[in-house]
Amino acid sequence: MSLDPAVAAVRNAVRRTVLEAGAGPLLVACSGGADSLALLAATVFEGHKHDRRVLGAVVDHGLQEGSAEHTARVVEQMAALGVDETVGARVDVDPSGRGLEAAAREARYAVLEQMATSFGASVVLLGHTLDDQAETVLLGLTRGSGGRSIAGMRESFDVFARPLLGISRAQTEAACAAEGIDFWSDPHNTDPRFTRARVRHTVLPLLEQELGPGVAETLARTAEQLRPDMEALDDLADLAYLEARHEDGVDLASLVEQPVAIRSRVVRLAALAAGSPAAELFHVHVRAMEALLAGQVRGEIQLPGHVTAFRDAESLRFRRTI
Repeated sequence: MSLDPAVAAVRNAVRRTVLEAGAGPLLVACSGGADSLALLAATVFEGHKHDRRVLGAVVDHGLQEGSAEHTARVVEQMAALGVDETVGARVDVDPSGRGLEAAAREARYAVLEQMATSFGASVVLLGHTLDDQAETVLLGLTRGSGGRSIAGMRESFDVFARPLLGISRAQTEAACAAEGIDFWSDPHNTDPRFTRARVRHTVLPLLEQELGPGVAETLARTAEQLRPDMEALDDLADLAYLEARHEDGVDLASLVEQPVAIRSRVVRLAALAAGSPAAELFHVHVRAMEALLAGQVRGEIQLPGHVTAFRDAESLRFRRTI
């Protein structure tokens, strides 16, 4: 009997990550949804084929009634799919100042990174798909978040990897069906209180209806095309920041001749180094710092994280807000 096409597609996508991962176990983040279960099943198959230990990890955010029971079911399901070890964790989600989705994501990534360190895992595999990428790009466009946001999610960062960014949600569901894997549908994914849920179930279907099929694929392809450009600019900005930085700011002479694309990134890096949180440092703050750097405005700028930016004759400087 030939291998189901959806199962084959998911396994092929996972194989590269397995082969490129360094020594150590492969840790798969699993929510019990179709995407993460298809990822887990494929990682068990590919990982064991290459003599790699596979660990299944589930994170309980405590945001839904019965979340502890759901977490226990996912642990059982991961074990049944053949992982070498399972691990579960409960996190506290504090949405103040960031929103529930962002706070939950931050807490989840933090505990997954702790798990990776604890188990000596070489990589943490995440189940984001092509559809998730399309939603991210569309959200970035509507928020005016700039090229980095439109470039979407990275295939890998730090210890994390996203092997399924070229695989559709329909394929992961078909892979689960072909392998007889029952998956959970998160009610938050259909809750209109959440922006991503509205994009998924209202906005993208409307775009497909009005513009024709393939919108999700086109948005994901846009991210794929933009990402190398954004990464190249980020690398140049890192070098420029290293040349311009000093103890409490950045040197003006090193920046005035830089293109705006580099200069804006450098002042953002300087603000982050001064303690302004990335999740709260927006384009409006970067624009204000650029105007201050260019001498177009005078005085001080209050940045998130209780950071104040100000300029003297030679530098753009930062201090804690009093």
